[in-house]
Amino acid sequence: MKALTPRQIVHELDRYIVGQDAAKRAVAIAIRNRWRRQQLPPDLRKDVTPKNIIMIGPTGVGKTEIARRLAELVGAPFLKVEATKYTEVGYVGRDVESMIRDLTEIAVGMVKQRKRRQVEGEAASRVTEKLLDLLFPQGSVWEPDDPEENDRRKRTRDKLRARLEAGEFEDRTVELQVEQKTSPIQILGAAGMSMEQMESELQSMFDRILPKGQQRREVTVREARRILMDQETDALIDKQSVQEEAVELVENHGIIFIDEIDKVAGGGGGHGPDVSRQGVQRDLLPVVEGTTVNTRQGPVRTDHILFIAAGAFHVSKLSDLMPELQGRFPIRVELTDLTRDDFLRILTEPKHSLTRQYAELLATEGVRLELTADAIQAIADIAFEVNRTTQNIGARRLHTILEKVIESVSFDAPDLEEKEVTIDAKYVRGKLTPLLQREDVSKFIL
Repeated sequence: MKALTPRQIVHELDRYIVGQDAAKRAVAIAIRNRWRRQQLPPDLRKDVTPKNIIMIGPTGVGKTEIARRLAELVGAPFLKVEATKYTEVGYVGRDVESMIRDLTEIAVGMVKQRKRRQVEGEAASRVTEKLLDLLFPQGSVWEPDDPEENDRRKRTRDKLRARLEAGEFEDRTVELQVEQKTSPIQILGAAGMSMEQMESELQSMFDRILPKGQQRREVTVREARRILMDQETDALIDKQSVQEEAVELVENHGIIFIDEIDKVAGGGGGHGPDVSRQGVQRDLLPVVEGTTVNTRQGPVRTDHILFIAAGAFHVSKLSDLMPELQGRFPIRVELTDLTRDDFLRILTEPKHSLTRQYAELLATEGVRLELTADAIQAIADIAFEVNRTTQNIGARRLHTILEKVIESVSFDAPDLEEKEVTIDAKYVRGKLTPLLQREDVSKFIL
């Protein structure tokens, strides 16, 4: 995990997300506190728990993006879940503990990827030798009693290896033994807390007991290299150490982002069985507070996983959550609505801003797209106005508007004779005026 200072974390987040300084500071401190905890003596370290965060703000202002970019920045396993997909035990829906199992599988993938990079060199040399054996079987037969013949065959094999590495045999076909993937086990009609756990444990048991199916396939050398590379890297990686490292990674560095937490809050005149919403909150309590969840990789303790919850809280209020659950999220951050200036900055400042994305996409067709300053100002004005007068969907409104503005250019790009396209404010308003008129009328239609 990268040991970044809070100031460095905020600076990096500023490259992708506009505004919301309070939320950025809160998550930066939470991540730095993890590094600080690692420096403590072991007996004190186990008692220092993360201060979970709850973000309050409308959709499209950057709640999810802050959490996702944060995890990417520090290289932590990250999982985004919707609170509404979980239900109380006994109802139709997913078990709350499954979020820990999902996060653990993500961590396994991260550890495997890192270990693959470590063994790539050795795996590549093994793959080359196997491909030579498949292409020229006679090259692997050695005569111990004839040193001269062995030297001749070794020189021949070295020449063939050089040609193989130069890519001369890429389109030749070879016959390869490929392992067949077993079908996932599914349990239908079962209910209860451990249904998903039973599925994963049964799957693991069958994977260990049943013999691996083998199938012979004719593939090109190019395809065979990819298949063999997967097989050889897997063979070189110690599965036990992968599991241990993944569990340690989740327990000490995992981040879970629970979105739509306000949808499982009581009150607010919502419809549906209230017991289910309260049940989700009750099931979340032990997971957020700290419990042990059994996964395919072994038991995982959730005491030091950082939980970030988020919700708009338009209908329900934060106080509608159970007091016990509120107490598990001691840090509350309010994210603000986006202003005209925010929309303008979103269009121009981030590293991969929307305007740059569209320009780069069209550049693949040889089209040079330029949005003038007054065009960008017009797009920001219209996005702000539409959000204010209709449904406020935050920065996502810019996707809708930009797509409409650039639609004609994007459609005609391969056939354009004039490859220089300049879009100004007049063009923007010409494209969007009919849309805005329809939006105004739609407000009065039942």
